Amino acid sequence: MDISFLGGPAPQRGVGVVAPFDFALDRELWRWVPDEVSLHMTRTPFVPVEVSLDLARMVSEHETLGEAVRTLNAIAPEVIAYACTSGSFVGGVAGERAMCEAMTWAGAVPSVTTSGALLDALAELGVRRLALVTPYTVSVTRSLEAYIAEAGVTVTGCAFMGLTRHIWKVPYRDVADMARQAVPGEGTADALFISCTNLPTYDVIPQLEAELRIPVISANQVTMWAALRRLGTRAVGPYQALTDPSARTGPAVPGPTGPAVADIPGVTDGPDTEQQQEGWT
Repeated sequence: MDISFLGGPAPQRGVGVVAPFDFALDRELWRWVPDEVSLHMTRTPFVPVEVSLDLARMVSEHETLGEAVRTLNAIAPEVIAYACTSGSFVGGVAGERAMCEAMTWAGAVPSVTTSGALLDALAELGVRRLALVTPYTVSVTRSLEAYIAEAGVTVTGCAFMGLTRHIWKVPYRDVADMARQAVPGEGTADALFISCTNLPTYDVIPQLEAELRIPVISANQVTMWAALRRLGTRAVGPYQALTDPSARTGPAVPGPTGPAVADIPGVTDGPDTEQQQEGWT
């Protein structure tokens, strides 16, 4: 059978992704990526530490980042993305910039991190007052608040889950409940950020934007948005303020036409209850 008429495959552009060893949401990252772009994933070495500030420091050491980036050099990605929020905010704004420099030096291509992408997204959307949802403990959450404040953005409300493991198992309904705690009423924040690349957010973003009537951004979303922007292309996905400028003038979709958060396919049992110690500030 002659298949020469197909002429493919089409040329691919590559994004190298460095993720912590426990990252479990590869598929979620792919959902923001257009067909002509491939993600090339690598992970940091395993360390027997639960989610904490200590772990954030371990998975963001410059030597660790350099080794991870060098594993990607053979496939020549055009940009490197470090997909971890806590690992990229734990050293503050200067620490995040130093991480990008270390990765760029190791790979000789532009580099972005989740926390750096967050600040870029806030500037893109003109956000000065930000509400937060995190799955973290109070100490990790406070470190994120300090990073955002250092960048000149006011944190107006924050809800956290107190988890130290199995964050990828949190269902959308729990994310939505925490979002409502962090944004208790209209006009209390310019936007909401849902932190942690291991926290599922893809399907819930448009629904929360429609309900809260503000832009809702998440760790994986801003990471892919920033990396793809370095390639001169756009992230794809459902109607949402960051990736679709036309969505910035009003709610994402009228409530009655979209599924309720609890009705989104794939929502099952939540994380182990003994791990949770929720809070609000």
